[in-house]
Amino acid sequence: MILPSIYCCSCHKTQESLLSSASGYKNYRGILNWCVVMLVLSNARLFLENLLRYGVLVDPIQVISLFLNDPYSWPAACLVIVSNVFILVALYTERQLSKVSGEALLGLTIITVLTIICFNPFSLTVGGAFALGTYTILFLKLYSYKDVNLWCRELSTIKAKKLARSLSCPSPQHFNGKVCYPGNLTIRDMYYFVFAPTLCYELNFPRSPNIRMSFLLRRLFEMVRKYLVSASARTSLKRIPFSRYSAYLIFLNTSQVPNHLLWLMFFYWFFHSSMNFTAELLRFGDRQFYKDWWNSETVTYFWQNWNIPVHKWCLRHFYKPLLRRGFSKIVSQSAVFFLSAFFHEYLVSVPLRMFRYWAFLGMMAQIPLAWFVGRFLRGNYGNAAVWMSIIIGQPFAVLMYVHDYYVLHYRHEAD
Repeated sequence: MILPSIYCCSCHKTQESLLSSASGYKNYRGILNWCVVMLVLSNARLFLENLLRYGVLVDPIQVISLFLNDPYSWPAACLVIVSNVFILVALYTERQLSKVSGEALLGLTIITVLTIICFNPFSLTVGGAFALGTYTILFLKLYSYKDVNLWCRELSTIKAKKLARSLSCPSPQHFNGKVCYPGNLTIRDMYYFVFAPTLCYELNFPRSPNIRMSFLLRRLFEMVRKYLVSASARTSLKRIPFSRYSAYLIFLNTSQVPNHLLWLMFFYWFFHSSMNFTAELLRFGDRQFYKDWWNSETVTYFWQNWNIPVHKWCLRHFYKPLLRRGFSKIVSQSAVFFLSAFFHEYLVSVPLRMFRYWAFLGMMAQIPLAWFVGRFLRGNYGNAAVWMSIIIGQPFAVLMYVHDYYVLHYRHEAD
């Protein structure tokens, strides 16, 4: 009775272990659930520890009352509120341009957009970094808003000439359920774009059918978890005597690992959790905030895929316009890196009130690095080179800023 079963088993094909790449097995849902359970348990302990040790640190009602009593002591919040002036001016100008074209009004739009980048908190640090980031995002958004409405006016002019109609004839503001220019020039449309997780303006954004509460709560949990981890990191840093702070950071960054892990945490928190949370609230349909940059085999592929909103803005409003003006691809790509280098340095040096150009030089160094990796390395070697540049380059730049800031402000305390 046993022999037939043994004989049948000998006819089976060879089988690979499930965790082997040759097995073709891809269902790792149980392992993913294990990761989620472990994260929940570990962060539940961290949440209880912080709650027992510090209690509830933020009282929204108290924060609002303090701000109303003395708003000038909250300059970053005031700057964010003032940013609404630029939004309304841009909307008003575009409305006027939709009625009558004029170089003066177009110039006013350009001046409004450029003023945003200059109207920044030079005398602030932590709060200034947030306000400065807000103004930078608003600058990119309103620049896109200006360009798209300009393209719409040019397109309507071409259509009017083809139909031999006067430009004074009203154009339909809605067609087949879609908003048409100038029907998009409303306060609701403008503020939807301002809060939407995108930098490129569209008259009709893709919309999801409804808000998924389970998805929203998962993203909220991830955002809170990141805050708890960062709070724990701040607590550990407070235990370090400040006179030895610079030496500690040098030791910390020699391995590059802590800084790199914090960067990865920030990427997941911002590009996945926060942006998906905002998109779900607004029912914003385009959720492609990043691609598989971790598989990058060239430096160019990494910069094209790790931050899709910025890449789309650069491609649409900077790179392609340069090509249309006759510039070569190499010059246009170098100009994009130069613009990115400027904003990296701008977002770091202005809040610190310390211009050292490390971020600028780090971004410009990506041009020869991209050429070298693309020319001499392929496949896994190229991917390893990209990871090395991420793990070593960014923490080194952070270390240089920390060192220079310490020397500039606190060296006398150590002495």
